[in-house]
Amino acid sequence: MKRFALIGAAGYIAPRHMEAVRRSGNAIVAAVDKSDSVGIIDSYFPDADFFTEFERFDRHIEKLRREKGYGVDYVSICSPNYLHDAHIRFALRVGADAICEKPLLLNPWNVDALAAIESETGRRVYSILQLRLHPAIAALKREVEISTATKKYDIDLTYITPRGRWYLFSWKGDVSKSGGIATNIGIHFFDMLIWVFGAVQDIRVHISEPTRAAGFLELERARVRWFLSIDGGDLPVPPDSLDAKSYRSIEIDGQQIKFSDGFKELHTKSYQEILAGRGFGFDAARPSIEAVYSIRNAQPVGLKGDYHPLLERSKVCCC
Repeated sequence: MKRFALIGAAGYIAPRHMEAVRRSGNAIVAAVDKSDSVGIIDSYFPDADFFTEFERFDRHIEKLRREKGYGVDYVSICSPNYLHDAHIRFALRVGADAICEKPLLLNPWNVDALAAIESETGRRVYSILQLRLHPAIAALKREVEISTATKKYDIDLTYITPRGRWYLFSWKGDVSKSGGIATNIGIHFFDMLIWVFGAVQDIRVHISEPTRAAGFLELERARVRWFLSIDGGDLPVPPDSLDAKSYRSIEIDGQQIKFSDGFKELHTKSYQEILAGRGFGFDAARPSIEAVYSIRNAQPVGLKGDYHPLLERSKVCCC
């Protein structure tokens, strides 16, 4: 049984990591979060030690390693995006492998710095890139790889996941901490598209706002118009409808790729792959980190060129 520590136990995504650790037959022995609203731990690892101050958590992990003769094998990181770099460094320092939620890092240059520490310590850093493990996406990649067509695919990516007013008042609404919409909710999709259709050749941003972003991404084998939003008004149904939920759509040459089901199992699959030595490291994560960094720093051009069709009806100023 492997021993895990968890950084960021009170957030939305933490229970998926708890479930993945439990289903893989391992245990979380310590967790930390500045919020103490973490009763969800009782459903998974009620005996885990818990801390609201990182300094005490740090000391506890060190004491386990130096005084008890055992430490932790993995540190699962579900903290705010801007803290990932520091928390990965912590994991490597205490002799553990790091399993980090998306985005692994906000800036491309941090990849090289952490890769050097990874090499020095002999530990590993793994990124959760779960869409690569989705059966429908894996099948699409195989189809593209065996295709003899020389043309580029035309793709419309749409992801609308409504969030309440709290979102913009949290760290997620601070671009310096979250990286903005394209980074916080889009990086998995950009990683998936790059993985399937090849390296980035061109990036254009049409709009970039606190609640939505859209642009054009040209890859080796695809032209992608993308639209990301946390505004319920962008859903294809009224935001107060019982059917108003997250909307995911990938349309390739006019054909829908169905991949909305099976998301809850992908973290468990990710952990299984990591424990088997097949996790995704820095080389896998780097292209999407570079892509969202470019998107974040691009100057929006408005409704020019090949833009996503939702921009025609979206209540947004694209000037």
